[in-house]
Amino acid sequence: MREVTRILPPYSLESFKNLHAGEHVLLCGHVLVMRDQAQKKLFDMKEKGENLPIDLSNTVVFYAGPAKPIPTMPAGAIGPTTSKRMDKYLEFLYLQGVLATIGKGDRSEYVKELNKRYRRVYFVTPSGVAALLASCVVKSDILAFEELGPEAIRLIEVRDLPLFVWIDASGQVFRNAVNR
Repeated sequence: MREVTRILPPYSLESFKNLHAGEHVLLCGHVLVMRDQAQKKLFDMKEKGENLPIDLSNTVVFYAGPAKPIPTMPAGAIGPTTSKRMDKYLEFLYLQGVLATIGKGDRSEYVKELNKRYRRVYFVTPSGVAALLASCVVKSDILAFEELGPEAIRLIEVRDLPLFVWIDASGQVFRNAVNR
């Protein structure tokens, strides 16, 4: 049986630097949830010299748009969003202190190089399991841009969120590791 690595808070570069492409991880702790519109707003604010409404240092960002919570759970279904659309904001996020991102699908060669340069990690979680992922969420709060609805920035607390390392901190990509 494949070994699973559990990552616990507080997060730091040390938390992720020894992970390898293809490794199975269970993530515990706080994760920021945001998508395209929220990232654009943060980027535009920084470009204008404005203070950001949240601190991104030592965080993990999950590209997702959660459904409305249901009465018995803190979050509704929460599935990953295609990550490639977020590539243009990734270096900005890394420069603000984001340590890792979570999404679905492959990323550009540019992202592989950014991960290597900044020693960051990109995780994937399977699509089609949004209800299962919601069961890992123990708390969910809107932090910024509530007017964006499901694209608002949320802080979720997760317990044993199942992930795979797709691009590790050395720039190794899972599909390449499998093909070697």
